[in-house]
Amino acid sequence: MNNNTTNYLEQYDAAADADKYPLVRGWMYSEPLPFFKELREKRPILVTPECTLLALFDDVTDVLNMPKVFTVELYIPKMADYLMAHDDDALHTREKSIMMGLLNRDDLPQVRVMVANIAKGILDKANGRIEVVNDYCRMVPATLVQDYFGLTGADRKDLIEWSYWNQYNTFHNQPFDLLPEALSKSVADHQKEVSEKLGKYIAGLILRRLPIAKAEQALSALLAPLCLLKKLLGLQSSRTDKKLTDDIVSRMLRSTYPHAVDFDIKRLGVNAGGLLIGAIETTSQAVSQVIQFLLERPELLDKAFNAAKMDDPKAFDNIVWEALRFVPIAPYLFRKTASEFTIAKGTGHATTVSPGTIILPLTQSAMFDPKAFESPDEFIAERNWYHYFHFGFGSHECLGKYVGMVLIPEMVRQVLLRQDIKADGGIDYKSGPFPEQYNLFWTN
Repeated sequence: MNNNTTNYLEQYDAAADADKYPLVRGWMYSEPLPFFKELREKRPILVTPECTLLALFDDVTDVLNMPKVFTVELYIPKMADYLMAHDDDALHTREKSIMMGLLNRDDLPQVRVMVANIAKGILDKANGRIEVVNDYCRMVPATLVQDYFGLTGADRKDLIEWSYWNQYNTFHNQPFDLLPEALSKSVADHQKEVSEKLGKYIAGLILRRLPIAKAEQALSALLAPLCLLKKLLGLQSSRTDKKLTDDIVSRMLRSTYPHAVDFDIKRLGVNAGGLLIGAIETTSQAVSQVIQFLLERPELLDKAFNAAKMDDPKAFDNIVWEALRFVPIAPYLFRKTASEFTIAKGTGHATTVSPGTIILPLTQSAMFDPKAFESPDEFIAERNWYHYFHFGFGSHECLGKYVGMVLIPEMVRQVLLRQDIKADGGIDYKSGPFPEQYNLFWTN
């Protein structure tokens, strides 16, 4: 722990080389805001034996905007050939564009209503008390994965497990995470096991749903002239005017691309699996931590409760995003340097990094940089959205960002609308990277 007589950097400089990065890692999670503030003011680029940390907004955004120089090479053994493991190449651009088109932003009002109904249904059945991580924060996005993304026919608990281990191994089992060897192997083994199950499930999903999707499409094409004629004559539609099943998997299966586009059934399956992996555990962590942050601050809780009752969700959403600045799902992103580069060239803290250097752009620190955030230590809900890093930044920004922008705040909103909502203790992470238990209760 830091104290009044010795600052972080003095402790760091005095430590043995083997102890330097463990000290840094502990501060990043136990005392991030004062530690990052000292870095921004005294040593904006901190070179440790394990990795190099970037604390300023400009340096963080600069690095994240150069994916060929600062790569996601560390993703590759974990994500195989998914688009997010590709840096600024044809596959990444092509498949992200296709998937963002299918995840039509015009769906968002409908998605928000779906989330509200799923969330309200769970809370209504809870009878005034819930272990919110497993029974709500994971269950709501798992249900949306089925109902909107279209990953049907699997138990939601399996969907949660598949997301959990893929997230754990990719983002919390890297060399700089300092996991004990036995735990690191166990996490990797779990991901391998669930990925095999997920692969079999996706193959079965396609085999089961492809004929249905194509049959619906053919029937719709046959009925289209009749529907048009009825519309022109001002006649009501009938039971024969069948609507297509509309979820993301159905859209994928009904879409046909020229051979030159290179988006065949195999690539479709890879991307369908990606919809699941990024949706559940990240959402659960963000929602859990924002709820706890607000419950621990009565003045903010009152403001959030009043905003939650408004028809327009904008004011409430702003509160959620500002809260997440203080309690993000991770304090950094990570990249690996492909070629020698001088970061912050022309400044007093310019630093040249060699190929193979692991870089930790401290996104939480960047969100407290006064250059981008006026009065950064204050809670100001009406911030510039574009300066947040909640969904990443640059070409690797989260594919499901816009779904998350309605999913996360609406889940928090439904909880805070409960009468006299309180927590029975804090979030229990059970020595892992994710919230695992958080008990809430309220007056029915």
